[in-house]
Amino acid sequence: MASGRPNLSAGPHLRQEQKAQPRLYQAMDLLHMPLLDLQGHLRQALVDNPFLDLVEPGDEPDGPDDARDSLADDAGDDPAEEVDWEDVLLDDFDAGGRPEEYGDREYYTPVPAATQSLWDHLHEQLNLLRLGEHQLLIGEEIIGNVDRDGFLSCSLDRILEALEERLEEPPEERPDARGAVSREDVEEMLARVQSFEPSGIAARDLRETLLLQLKDRRREASLAYRIVDGHFDDLANHRWPELAEEYGVTPREVQTAADEIAKLDPKPGLRHADTSESYVIPDLTVERVEGRYRVSHADASLPRLKLSPVYRDVAADRARFQGKNKAFISERLNSARWLIQAIEQRRRTMLKVMDFIVERQHDFFEKGVEHLRPLTLRDVARHIEVHESTVSRVTNGKYVQTPRGLYPLKFFFSGGYSTLGGNDLSSEGVRVRIRKLVAEEDRTAPLSDHEITARLQKTGVRIARRTVAKYRDRLGILPARLRRRV
Repeated sequence: MASGRPNLSAGPHLRQEQKAQPRLYQAMDLLHMPLLDLQGHLRQALVDNPFLDLVEPGDEPDGPDDARDSLADDAGDDPAEEVDWEDVLLDDFDAGGRPEEYGDREYYTPVPAATQSLWDHLHEQLNLLRLGEHQLLIGEEIIGNVDRDGFLSCSLDRILEALEERLEEPPEERPDARGAVSREDVEEMLARVQSFEPSGIAARDLRETLLLQLKDRRREASLAYRIVDGHFDDLANHRWPELAEEYGVTPREVQTAADEIAKLDPKPGLRHADTSESYVIPDLTVERVEGRYRVSHADASLPRLKLSPVYRDVAADRARFQGKNKAFISERLNSARWLIQAIEQRRRTMLKVMDFIVERQHDFFEKGVEHLRPLTLRDVARHIEVHESTVSRVTNGKYVQTPRGLYPLKFFFSGGYSTLGGNDLSSEGVRVRIRKLVAEEDRTAPLSDHEITARLQKTGVRIARRTVAKYRDRLGILPARLRRRV
């Protein structure tokens, strides 16, 4: 009779496993890094590994002997001042004295200048008012609930509750206010905050921020103000005939008022948003030379590495080192050689990928985006005989400077459509054609999705109406009834 108890046993098993070595992971990381990240990585490697040295144009020693002579000249004639590179190599690379004597380099990352935030800007205006502690507390609570877009992110009831909770604290914990807060106090202070710059700030919805901006421009008597105030839904749905009948004006006058409203800022808080952006530095360059397109690396700012002749000469005499010292030197030397090889392999792989892109997308470089052809990562991987994931790492976050502008490498990859003429057209090319058709349409009779589909099909593009509608939405183009003008 079976006991039902688990039976544990141990025994040898033979199986195959594929494990990635740490250096393989590092190589993949190097392949994935954009140029700016790679610069920082290599500069840190120069600091961490003594076997790495920086190649500087016109400042390269001709050989190991020249490097030793140069080092001896720097050390002077006094033997006491001569650097013992063997001790330096084994003692955490610390030779004493000033670092610049031994070629150490310091790198500084530029820090963008701090900009004034929206909340700092509002608090600054609040503090300019002559307010009591009670009013100041209410104003700070309101400003604290203004979101990044400039809207009040909660109701006045919630602000009132927060103020009451704060006022219930012991006096020693709230020395900034005394007495109760009423809803009228909150509404009065909200009105004062809404008079601050930028115009339209602290509104509770889009309608209110538009009214505040029109009021700030002294347009309370205008048709635009009356439309926003009384018929905002009709405005949002472009019901020009209905609005014209309501206000006893012509549809064209309504259209003019709508154009005035469209010039207002729907998100006033973004004016003070953090505008510090990372600079895009291209990793590759495509230039037209003698009728042909040439691909080159745009890595002039990238540190070029070589093996340090000084440390390499010290490590050459392996008989002088034993045990941990020998293993340490071997590991650092191999790491330096591997990094130099990995960087060079990265350069070659990127050139191969971009060369194939230029070959495949030749019509784009000659004629423009409308002639962009379908291309997948698999197509490139098969051509240059690497794994698809390698192509993905090469193209992710990388940019190329071309005669037609700066593009991310991912821009050149997309699905596509076959045309009646037997040519392929990328999805991006179709979107460009849709944008062009809309830009050239009669604004009084804009093209519907069905009409856009029909015109594309006449040019040989096989595409469905629902696909046209999807692309139009992605391009931020309104439906035909909302694009119509009178």
